[in-house]
Amino acid sequence: MALTEIDRTLIKRCLARQPGAWKDFVDRYLGLFIHVINHTLHAHSIRGSQDDLDDMCADIFLEILAGDMSALRKFRGKSSLATYLTIIARRVVIRSLMKRRHSEALGHVNAHQDSLVGSQLSVSEVQRIEDREEVEMLMKLLAPRDAEVVKLYHLEGKSYREIADATSLPENSIGSILSRARDQLRNRNVGV
Repeated sequence: MALTEIDRTLIKRCLARQPGAWKDFVDRYLGLFIHVINHTLHAHSIRGSQDDLDDMCADIFLEILAGDMSALRKFRGKSSLATYLTIIARRVVIRSLMKRRHSEALGHVNAHQDSLVGSQLSVSEVQRIEDREEVEMLMKLLAPRDAEVVKLYHLEGKSYREIADATSLPENSIGSILSRARDQLRNRNVGV
């Protein structure tokens, strides 16, 4: 879905700091951010409180505002604004979950029943989640063998050994295939 004229105008208004533009932006996308937060938490069997939801929404908006709204300035319009913002929101939520998990592991946060429960995300799982949107677009550009390796690693969470077994490729070639796929994504400027 392409960028709509409504969103194009909204971005211009926000970047020009026109009165009421930010309020219109928040009104238009708050529901999307709440949905992304709830979906991400549910997908990882994590229960969040209303305070957690509020904090994550605030973090998403802060991410968009950071660097003089650099997230909006970097938007290239190759997708809908909602798709672009969904990716940003998901990344913010995953980072928030990782920070919380790390703090809890260090004993800095008192976890309680109504707070985030059951988070078992590893660093590699977070990277896989953040890359999911890019991976889906990238797979359309790759040779079938490379697309299969990318799918097994990023979407199915398989290890290099498991991928090698499933594809009959040498285990030491898996990393270079994944690296080449990432380079191809960067070189083609695929993304939102």
